[in-house]
Amino acid sequence: MTDSWATFGADLHLAPHAGGLRHGLMEALRDAVRTGRLKPGVRLPSSRALASDLGVARNTVADAYAELVAEGWLTARQGSGTRVAQRTEPGGGTPVVRRSPPARRPPTYSLVPGQPDLASFPRAAWLRASRRALTAAPDEAFGYGDPRGRPELRTAVAEYLGRARGVRADPGRVVICSGFIHGLRLVGAVLGQRGVREVAVDSYGLDFHRKALDQAGLRTPCVPIDECGAVVAALGRWSEAGAVLMTPAHQFPTGVPLHPDRRAAVVDWARATGGLIIEDDYDGEFRYDRQPVGSLQGLDPDRVVHIGTVSKSLAPGVRLGWMVAPAAMVRELADAKGHSDWTTGSPEQLTLAEFIASGAYDRHVRAMRLRYRRRRDQLVAALAERAPDIRISGIAAGLHAVLELPEGTERSVISAAAFQGLALEGLSFFRHPDADRERDALVISYGSPSDSAWKGTLDALCRVLP
Repeated sequence: MTDSWATFGADLHLAPHAGGLRHGLMEALRDAVRTGRLKPGVRLPSSRALASDLGVARNTVADAYAELVAEGWLTARQGSGTRVAQRTEPGGGTPVVRRSPPARRPPTYSLVPGQPDLASFPRAAWLRASRRALTAAPDEAFGYGDPRGRPELRTAVAEYLGRARGVRADPGRVVICSGFIHGLRLVGAVLGQRGVREVAVDSYGLDFHRKALDQAGLRTPCVPIDECGAVVAALGRWSEAGAVLMTPAHQFPTGVPLHPDRRAAVVDWARATGGLIIEDDYDGEFRYDRQPVGSLQGLDPDRVVHIGTVSKSLAPGVRLGWMVAPAAMVRELADAKGHSDWTTGSPEQLTLAEFIASGAYDRHVRAMRLRYRRRRDQLVAALAERAPDIRISGIAAGLHAVLELPEGTERSVISAAAFQGLALEGLSFFRHPDADRERDALVISYGSPSDSAWKGTLDALCRVLP
């Protein structure tokens, strides 16, 4: 607020409050009601008039009024304007009626990682692929399916992964699933049946991956992460670790690729111990300043389960993914799925198979790679100009970046962003409970905002950085 007072018909002093214009105005109005300087039933000026008095935007006043109405401080009726609500002081004969707090409004902007730009889903191309696929589909495609998935999709996936990701696959090794978590649960079930008790995971990662393994009865000790990726040598600490889950192409969330020496070392560990590597290839298609990092599975197809999905390349709403498994494991995974494919519908599988085989998937990925690279470059440029002390990393590939913060500031930056209507997640959110090292940082998804929201999102981010 630019002044410490405003006139509401009668003179009324409003002390300014910190925390932004809207928040400060709301607190000043609450104080005026609490102290009796604004009596029940008093009509407040219009949002236009008060905005003019205070020298703020009309939307700031209108939003403040709306939130105070929702909280029960004010009332708003057509033809009656905005008034102070009737309230009984505590200690009186009638108890104060307390309303439930309003539901938290969704943020205006979001840089929370986890999904791509949903507005860019290729609707027209997907519809064309669906029409062609369903027109050509045999009648049996609409019955109870093979738990491994439709042969058309397994064939298309094997061809694509071999060509684009360096995976050594044939359709017989491919099992279709409904996303990464589904695939991970199936692998966890098979490992449990084999007598495995522990699956090592990265010290920074997604908690629901750990929970999926926990639900299979598997313990999840953590492997440290440094500038070269997972510290593979640490696997020797756990004699019962029968598998390791990792994201070698672009570690999530730190963004570092697994160093070539460590790629070889983890394969050597699997061969020596009879262990299994679960490879999460969650955004392997998106690389910008480097040659593509091939799949770890290509080093030893009999020791690696490669799991991928279209959640980042297309959209998470397309519930389709794949596992490329060691030949000896395929039947166990199919048995874990059940006698029929209950989880992945045939029409969607046929559509994705046609979408890949026609080249539409490659075209979409190339277009999105250019879009995301522009976004990344704009993020880097904005930080260099407006927050030059912030170091950014993990940007050679993927859909997110890590912004290093001064020690002890992660929580305060996230709180400040919430007041700006910007949703952020800190690196601590992804930290394994047993991880040794803590870092103050933000994990920024430059892929998820729409084009129309991108500039405003960047501006909001730069305003809250220290």
